[in-house]
Amino acid sequence: MLKIGEFSKLSRISIRMLRHYDEIGLLRPVRIDAFTGYRYYGEDQLPLAGRIAALRDMGFGLSAISEVLACGGDAPSLERLLACREGELRDHLQEVERQLRLLESLRRNLREERQAMQYNVNLKTIPERNAACVRQILPRYDCEGTLWETLMRETAPLHIVDGDPCICCAVFHDGEYKEADVDVEVQKSVKGSYPDTEHVHFRTLPAVTVASATYQGGYHLIGEVSAAVAAWVRDNGYSFCGPAFYIYHVSPHETQNPDEFVTEICLPVEKA
Repeated sequence: MLKIGEFSKLSRISIRMLRHYDEIGLLRPVRIDAFTGYRYYGEDQLPLAGRIAALRDMGFGLSAISEVLACGGDAPSLERLLACREGELRDHLQEVERQLRLLESLRRNLREERQAMQYNVNLKTIPERNAACVRQILPRYDCEGTLWETLMRETAPLHIVDGDPCICCAVFHDGEYKEADVDVEVQKSVKGSYPDTEHVHFRTLPAVTVASATYQGGYHLIGEVSAAVAAWVRDNGYSFCGPAFYIYHVSPHETQNPDEFVTEICLPVEKA
């Protein structure tokens, strides 16, 4: 029999946590002295303590650890829980990698002592065009790629001919920035007429006058460029009259290097 301090040293779990595990029924002592209140553990409980510590190192919460331990010899249930945690970790890894790329880009800009860029804002009219369009409610803005995948997959059998010029853009229909459930439409200009597919609709898009600025670099600069376009709209007596959209001149479809992306920020406007 081991006193709680001895068990703590051998299991490498603090006394505070052992008491908490006792309170929630995760790891109860073998005996509690009725007079002193001292907790005693058995040597055969050390493997269980090791399993709990290992699961915590994997990021399992206490309720999830209880669920894993309750599986016992039920291998399918245990595999399901472990696979679920693996999926969560992989999603987290992708987010961390994205943040690291943004961090490295910012550090590179600081090392180069990059001055605030002056963006050239133009007023222009994008002519009427036929386009293949996919519009859906997405969980987040960074899920936009799924719309392009759908468009390419469903139009592949149609052998569509690209428009001249071929304008690939994303339209953001919400009137505000949203954290979730965002209304996004992707459009690709085409020549000719084609039947609609399950998710792709072919439409004639009207001509639109926009204030726009084109820049090269990662998508983290979109806010900065949009601010420059919005300031131009304000200073030149125009007002917004439609959802913003981005034209992708060079996108992840052509290169995986964000520094090589070329994006045009377009804000539909009219004279105030």
